[in-house]
Amino acid sequence: MTARPSLSPIDSSGTVSAAFLNVKAAADYLGLSPHTLYVWRHRRQGPPSFRMGPRGRVMYRLEALDTWIREQEQADSRSNPALNPLNTPPQERPCRSLGA
Repeated sequence: MTARPSLSPIDSSGTVSAAFLNVKAAADYLGLSPHTLYVWRHRRQGPPSFRMGPRGRVMYRLEALDTWIREQEQADSRSNPALNPLNTPPQERPCRSLGA
């Protein structure tokens, strides 16, 4: 019995070996389920993807996944101090007159 070659984009040394990933490989890379990526694609959310080849397989560019991850980190107030509401000065409410 012969061993099947791994379809994973990450080789035995832990190095990524592909520029384009299919849905399963992209999901593995992101730590998500393939179903989540399909749902996000349908809703036009998540990392950018495209169809490749005559069969129109959904593919993800590894560079785009890394960029998308960085964007997610910057959009999260826990990772980006500039977005943390505790770092902004309190806003004053405008005075409202109580008379008519």
